[in-house]
Amino acid sequence: VRLGTNCEHPQLPLAAPSGYYFPCQRWLAVEEDDGQLSRELLPVDESYVLPQSEEGGGGGDNNPLDNLALEQKDKSTTFSVTIKTGVKKNAGTDANVFITLFGTQDDTGMTLLKSSKTNSDKFERDSIEIFTVETLDLGDLWKVRLGHDNTGKAPGWFVDWVEVDAPSLGKCMTFPCGRWLAKNEDDGSIIRDLFHAELQTRLYTPFVPYEITLYTSDVFAAGTDANIFIIIYGCDAVCTQQKYLCTNKREQKQFFERKSASRFIVELEDVGEIIEKIRIGHNNTGMNPGWHCSHVDIRRLLPDKD
Repeated sequence: VRLGTNCEHPQLPLAAPSGYYFPCQRWLAVEEDDGQLSRELLPVDESYVLPQSEEGGGGGDNNPLDNLALEQKDKSTTFSVTIKTGVKKNAGTDANVFITLFGTQDDTGMTLLKSSKTNSDKFERDSIEIFTVETLDLGDLWKVRLGHDNTGKAPGWFVDWVEVDAPSLGKCMTFPCGRWLAKNEDDGSIIRDLFHAELQTRLYTPFVPYEITLYTSDVFAAGTDANIFIIIYGCDAVCTQQKYLCTNKREQKQFFERKSASRFIVELEDVGEIIEKIRIGHNNTGMNPGWHCSHVDIRRLLPDKD
């Protein structure tokens, strides 16, 4: 099921006695979470969650819906999509851009690219935009469909290339374009299918998902508005990159309250089965940046998504 609205837990009533229950507990908003406007959800048995409190969370201790949302995130693959707009005159576009990723088992469906990590004014001439696309297992990625709706004052668009990076798969693939997506240029097409250049594919050690739970102490002013980061160290000086856990200021205010547990699932470099130590800290921002941490739990999730 693909959704395009802000929801807590969409439910599909069926004619049969039992229905399908799709927990969400995620934002569908440009300015929240990872910026996606649609999400793929997996059904669960209603009895798993309905006996419990359904009050939404984001940092609660035992909210079953929050736990299900984290489990669904673990079953998803996160792609980082980078798009390079060309340097030709009038290469940028004002249109609404969409992308579809095709794998050997499934595709993402049309995904609007609204929340760029690099620029607020997207797809300008000679610019690079980075987006997050999260989806269930697609199989081996083999094609990208890129297009726009031909709206705005200057909808024509010249695209150099698209790069799709999947840390959990350890693969970064390049899809060359070098053509116009414009009614008045080239062949007039505003949608193009791009295929990856095998010689430009970069392979690396796949990232693995970690479930990280940080417990804030029950002492006066223990909570923080700052953004917390973590580094995980394994054996033989192997460590992850420094990873900030909150994606925006709203999350910084929502998590890390006094006497709370804040849970995250993040994809990081695999440091192995043994974790020797971690480093935690924050960026000292917000009205109350000081933080009293009780303890941290880390679970290295199995790479197979079963």
